[in-house]
Amino acid sequence: MRVISGSRKGHKLKVPKGMKVRPTEDRTKEALFNILNHIDENSIILDAFGGSGSIGIEFLSRGAKTCYFIDNSIESINIINENLEHTRFLEQSIVIKSDILVAIRKFSAKKLAFNYIYLDPPFRQEGLVNELLKAVDIEDVLTKDGMIIVEHEKELDLEENLFGFTKSDFRRYGSKSLSFYKRKT
Repeated sequence: MRVISGSRKGHKLKVPKGMKVRPTEDRTKEALFNILNHIDENSIILDAFGGSGSIGIEFLSRGAKTCYFIDNSIESINIINENLEHTRFLEQSIVIKSDILVAIRKFSAKKLAFNYIYLDPPFRQEGLVNELLKAVDIEDVLTKDGMIIVEHEKELDLEENLFGFTKSDFRRYGSKSLSFYKRKT
């Protein structure tokens, strides 16, 4: 696991041990950021289900201003902090041990909105992605022109329109898929 591009290109990243974490493979990460193209330097990112923090760190390496990392595992939180220290992104990061739905409500209460929300929830938990998108919509934590990226198992067929969002792109990479959602216009 490594940072694939940007200011910290080539930095190796630690990954939590065990089967609960499925690190996003380099080829999937590279494809994701090729799709996103330019990351504005004022972007605020939410890396939900952070695991190793590799996605948020990749956003930071490509110029994002700030990244919030959320995970409910203390082991993942510790690994994210180690990786942020190693890549020297601690000052641009907020790492929170929390359930993501609780965190979304707290962000809403603080009037915090994200330019990119990366959701990589545990696979095979029926309805969790819908619950997350509903919370993002109700709590209004995505900027007007923001994007939600959902990494999910290829068997999960997400609807074109979910709550206030519409699917703008979909890609399959091996056993995983990426679905991209934007606000309905």
